[in-house]
Amino acid sequence: MGFFSWVRRVVDTGTTDVSTGWSLGGVLGAYGGVPDRAAPPQSSAELPAPLSAVRLGRWFTTHGYTHFVDNDGDVGGVWRGRLFYFFLFGEQGEILQVRGQWNREFAIERLPEVLEICNEWNAEKIWPKAYVRVRDDGMVHVASEVATDLEHGATDAQLGQLLHCGLSTASMFFDHLDDLYPDPAAAPP
Repeated sequence: MGFFSWVRRVVDTGTTDVSTGWSLGGVLGAYGGVPDRAAPPQSSAELPAPLSAVRLGRWFTTHGYTHFVDNDGDVGGVWRGRLFYFFLFGEQGEILQVRGQWNREFAIERLPEVLEICNEWNAEKIWPKAYVRVRDDGMVHVASEVATDLEHGATDAQLGQLLHCGLSTASMFFDHLDDLYPDPAAAPP
């Protein structure tokens, strides 16, 4: 019997293979794969749960992050002087999007070079997606996004990892912009 046939049989039956004495959870669990079925989650925090603005707010409060809820019910906050929003999209609010905005803006004349910076970042990095928006006043704002479909919910640890990923990778991109375009007001005279 081939390995994949054995895996399908063990998964379908949920039993231990009598010829080897191995369970799928025991074999793959040692390599960070499927957890052993004999070890149920220890608490409700280890079970995937649906996303909600209330759950996001509770996570921020638990971890000591200051946040707000705007008039539309969206959760936001300021990290290192940069505005972030945590949107829930989709029919059931199952898509988490961490969207950040750089704390400064560019003149419209710099649009081609800023687009090039975003394109280079997107070509070399997985996260965050970097892009620009031209506002009605002609100023260019730079934004970032990390989006994840969580149709089946997320554990508290998974949610925390995704939120940290969105914040930290966006901060790396915005720090890159700070390095390329130092704030003259931040330098001593």
